[in-house]
Amino acid sequence: MKVKNSLIPFLLILPSVAYLFLFIGFPIIGTFQLAFINTQGPLENFKIVLSSRDFWNALINTLILGLVVIPIQFAFAIALAILVNKKWKGYQILLYTVAMPLALSDVTAALISYSIFSPNGYLNKLLLSLNWIESPIYFFGYFFKGRAFWVIVLTEVWRATPLVFVILLAGLQSINKEYLEAADVFGFSNWQKFFRITLPLLKPSIVSALLIRTLFAFQIFGVVWLLAGRDITVLAGETYYSYVFMNNRNIASVYSLVIAILTFVIGWFYVSTMRSKHIEEGMRA
Repeated sequence: MKVKNSLIPFLLILPSVAYLFLFIGFPIIGTFQLAFINTQGPLENFKIVLSSRDFWNALINTLILGLVVIPIQFAFAIALAILVNKKWKGYQILLYTVAMPLALSDVTAALISYSIFSPNGYLNKLLLSLNWIESPIYFFGYFFKGRAFWVIVLTEVWRATPLVFVILLAGLQSINKEYLEAADVFGFSNWQKFFRITLPLLKPSIVSALLIRTLFAFQIFGVVWLLAGRDITVLAGETYYSYVFMNNRNIASVYSLVIAILTFVIGWFYVSTMRSKHIEEGMRA
């Protein structure tokens, strides 16, 4: 009887393990195999990718998008989280409005943005009706990559900020109010309470939010592909292009491995940084 009871936990997690192996583990193994298959040598695919200008352009664009989007998202998310956490009258309307884009896919968000910023979109129609412009403003196309970039940034900020917002809001609500009440007794200003109490106690949530959002930033695809195509290349977009249009599964697998390695390194950096700080705080206490 005891033997049967000891098997129950393993039986309960068996479906999850099977799912992870079949739909994640097995494709990863296949990706590794394809990346190293080449008649001229196992590393030839990597040489082709690393010597390609398209790869470096995609890598630079991916990094730039991440460096621009993530700080903006974090600033908006923490400001909105603090505002909602005060629970003023009507805060629930703001909460639901901010969280609404969580239900949208990246494809849906991109199509909404295109319907706004296209030559026949809502923005141009509004500006033309107000006689503020004489002809439509073009945001998309090879000669308007700068404008397309900022439309992508705006779309990503609107689409993915709610994820960071929800994590930070949960972290704020877990902070014991007694700390803030004690700070009021000692005459702390709002800024002092934020930087000396709220922000340090919010660090685990901040690290979790930044980790998740940074990992997703390296996998950005749908919004960029639909709004800019290959005018603005990113790593995930080049993976799709190599696999679908060039019919080269080996090169696509190399791109996939590069994305996996980058996300692993960044994830390790966040986790190790968070762990070391907690250990230092524990030793000081």
